[in-house]
Amino acid sequence: MSTTAVTPLTTAVAETLIAAARAVAEEAGVPASVTVLDAGGHLLAFRRDDRAVLISGETSTRKAYTALQLDAPTADLVDLVKPDGPFHSLPTALDRPLLFIAGGVPVHRDGRLIGAVGVGGGTPEQDHSFATAALKELAR
Repeated sequence: MSTTAVTPLTTAVAETLIAAARAVAEEAGVPASVTVLDAGGHLLAFRRDDRAVLISGETSTRKAYTALQLDAPTADLVDLVKPDGPFHSLPTALDRPLLFIAGGVPVHRDGRLIGAVGVGGGTPEQDHSFATAALKELAR
């Protein structure tokens, strides 16, 4: 087990993630909400496009939380919670704000989980692409 400290996700980095996700959403013409959580699930940054549906703020946050808690993109989890999936009871078994819709992605640094990004407002595929675009911007 590594004891090397990993720099946590900062507000400045969270703002970079927000800006990157919003830029690709705007380019696609999708009014979206973007949430960034730190490794403890605490809100670091949030932005909702003025034209985005109000529920997108909640969905972006829940997608980020789900990606963080399960350390996986929510797009990869959708089939697991279907009635015939191995985790079909997970959404109702826990009293947590989980949402198994594409658009949430974990954020890693040096192989360690440091937070998550969630996007809501577009189709699940669009939201996933906006969140992953934000991660690519961070990798630059």
